[in-house]
Amino acid sequence: MFDITRETQEEIDNARDVENLKKVEAALFIAGKFLSAQELVALTDLNPILLNQALQALQEKYNDGSAVEVVNKGDLWKMDVKNEYMDIVNRLASGSEEFSKAEQETLAVIAHKNPITQSKIVQMRGNKSYDHIKKFLSLGLVKG
Repeated sequence: MFDITRETQEEIDNARDVENLKKVEAALFIAGKFLSAQELVALTDLNPILLNQALQALQEKYNDGSAVEVVNKGDLWKMDVKNEYMDIVNRLASGSEEFSKAEQETLAVIAHKNPITQSKIVQMRGNKSYDHIKKFLSLGLVKG
């Protein structure tokens, strides 16, 4: 039988923390609206203390180097595009150009993972994303 050392226990705890973070991140990303802490507890099956730790970690993660942020208003939480990038969102929302579901998903990946290389996008979304990126460049939604 194996002995669980302190280092092994720390690795297990870190893996759980990462998994908890991913659950909360996924819930906020897909919701597109404010969710209460109670709703997040129900969605992620995390206790309130672990949920709070994950939310704080996500705020730190998205604080710098991302076009996305985790917004907190009282007991409500939401993942949203930072104000300085709202012009892009507004152009997308009010433009006459329609996007396929695949194009919307590619654009969401770009916004979520920004900055990201074209090769990473293609690796994640497939060869069709070359066409998506070309379209986004022509519309001024992304920079090359």
